[in-house]
Amino acid sequence: MRLSTLYQDAIRELRQDPDIENPELDARLLVQHVTGLGRTELFLQGDRPVGREESDRLRQLLHRRLRREPLQYILGSCEFWSRTFLVSPAVLIPRPETEFLLEHVLSTLRKAPVAGPVVDLCTGSGVIAVILALELGLTVTGVDISLDALAMARSNIRLHGVEDRVSLVGGDLLSWCRPGARLGCIVSNPPYVKADDIQTLQPEVRDWEPLLALSGGERGLDIIERIIRDGAGLLVPGGWLFLEIGADQGESVMELVAATAPGGFEEVRVLADWAGRPRVLQARKTKNMTGNG
Repeated sequence: MRLSTLYQDAIRELRQDPDIENPELDARLLVQHVTGLGRTELFLQGDRPVGREESDRLRQLLHRRLRREPLQYILGSCEFWSRTFLVSPAVLIPRPETEFLLEHVLSTLRKAPVAGPVVDLCTGSGVIAVILALELGLTVTGVDISLDALAMARSNIRLHGVEDRVSLVGGDLLSWCRPGARLGCIVSNPPYVKADDIQTLQPEVRDWEPLLALSGGERGLDIIERIIRDGAGLLVPGGWLFLEIGADQGESVMELVAATAPGGFEEVRVLADWAGRPRVLQARKTKNMTGNG
């Protein structure tokens, strides 16, 4: 069998499931993964013979994809912020929404640098912590309750060479902080999907991504509420809080800030993403207060 035939056969096989959105792209990336060829090489070497080992390996990967396992988990990596990050079913697959969160965090911190430690809660694969360290040279602490997620984050920290700037803590949100601790910035992509909505998600998400990193409880706000409440007491005056939120949660999180930390924050805004949907909660610790109000 020729390489070009293998590729076309892979496309046809993936097209068996009409809900796989881009069978051509998935087939190409899987063939590249199996053969070790780049995109240009794949097409230039279309007449190259394919051995049994390569074809059998591809067949196994196609079977996994047809079971709706995310392509990123099959490949073991994904592209984020124009960089490659390692991923596994222990962590969420980084998405464009989180790139929007990061873009705003970077823009804000460049204009108003923080005077205390930076914390990335629910760090998962560690993409937020790594990018903050790379782009701003910040020292960041990544926190996650999942030991498997922390192992993946550690791999990405090594991959991008920021071991001297990113440390990891196993803990439940901010409960690991010592009494009297003061933080300069809290950033998080927390679980925010309503529990009843989990079953409505695409199979790639519902059946494969970690429930612990998806479900925000009955209202989708359980973790967000805890971060707001505890963050109000731990941030230094003028410190920043940035949270990724669900597209239907803008009004709810504004109400949550007012109810959970009355007077504790100023410059409270919900930012719309590139598609015009509520996506990021921004709040700044009130400068003339040291407690949570």
